Amino acid sequence: MNAGAPIEVPVNLPGQTCRVLVGPGLLARTGQLAREGGLHGRCAVITDENVGPLHAAGVLQSLEAAGFPAVLLPVPAGERSKCLAVAEDLCDRLIEAGLDRGSFVVALGGGVIGDLAGFVAAIYQRGIPLVQIPTTIVAQVDSSIGGKTGVNARAGKNLIGAFHQPRLVLADTDTLGTLPDREYREGFAEVIKHGAIRDAALLDELDPATPRENLAPLIARNMTIKAAIVAADEYEQSGQRALLNFGHTIAHAIENVAGYGRFLHGEAVSLGLAAALEISLRKYGLATAEADRLRAKLSAFGLPLTLPDDLTTDALLAAAGRDKKFSTGRIRYVVCPRLGAAFVAEDVSEDDLRAAIDSLRA
Repeated sequence: MNAGAPIEVPVNLPGQTCRVLVGPGLLARTGQLAREGGLHGRCAVITDENVGPLHAAGVLQSLEAAGFPAVLLPVPAGERSKCLAVAEDLCDRLIEAGLDRGSFVVALGGGVIGDLAGFVAAIYQRGIPLVQIPTTIVAQVDSSIGGKTGVNARAGKNLIGAFHQPRLVLADTDTLGTLPDREYREGFAEVIKHGAIRDAALLDELDPATPRENLAPLIARNMTIKAAIVAADEYEQSGQRALLNFGHTIAHAIENVAGYGRFLHGEAVSLGLAAALEISLRKYGLATAEADRLRAKLSAFGLPLTLPDDLTTDALLAAAGRDKKFSTGRIRYVVCPRLGAAFVAEDVSEDDLRAAIDSLRA
């Protein structure tokens, strides 16, 4: 595909520079854009065994042509790589490759790689620069933006992590053409979430039939939503950033109880969104028609709305109780009284959560 001018997404973080570009042909410009961003020294491209064979060669060639000595560090594909053991191994491999405090890390892949490589960049030598090259919908519209990095603990998802903003984010829309259908569709759960919490008009523009090569404006629009929320509350102190967790309390519990990898993240988020809609209907005035509208949009993208019976409500509640969105033992749960608006409620009870989970079995 002919690379036109990319869309630049504004990210306004005090005292930090994070350039975000969306469009085709960006992989081949990685080295040039890293150089323009003031990066220097050695670099490591962290990727997985699925993405690496598809895209790593072009990224490495671009980096080396721009004068960056680069090493490729692949890890096994899937959520199971998002753990401390793999992070430790990657740190050892960075040391062996000669990376120092003047080096940088490139995260090439989906959300798992972005979180894992970002965490490694955050802790290696007490923090070195990070370049995010997200290759999935969920990573492009959500996880590559905002600086949250981390790995999973046995007790729950993303319980070990750090804030570490990338210096550069390159969302090359050409990479979406290589995604299997299931991995492509799951990312739209995060897009639908953004519509629910901030931009209801976005929902009307979502069409599963839109060609993948035409998605740059939609991806940029979602990145803009995420970046604005992050800029207002980078470290989750005011509660604004917590809105991005709409649907995620139950989603993370589902991923944990089911075993990481059984559900893709967006599939679990779809179920979590359905549960959050139920609570919003019961307690916070969300109209039935609006809830049905959001469920229909999830269904249109082939996302699940029914919970398997083997994931018991008690097990999911126990996992949800360990989630980092609980504060001093209280449930802080994002609800949506109308599409396009959301807030963090502190009067959601365990009975409310139980009823919402049970509603997913109907």
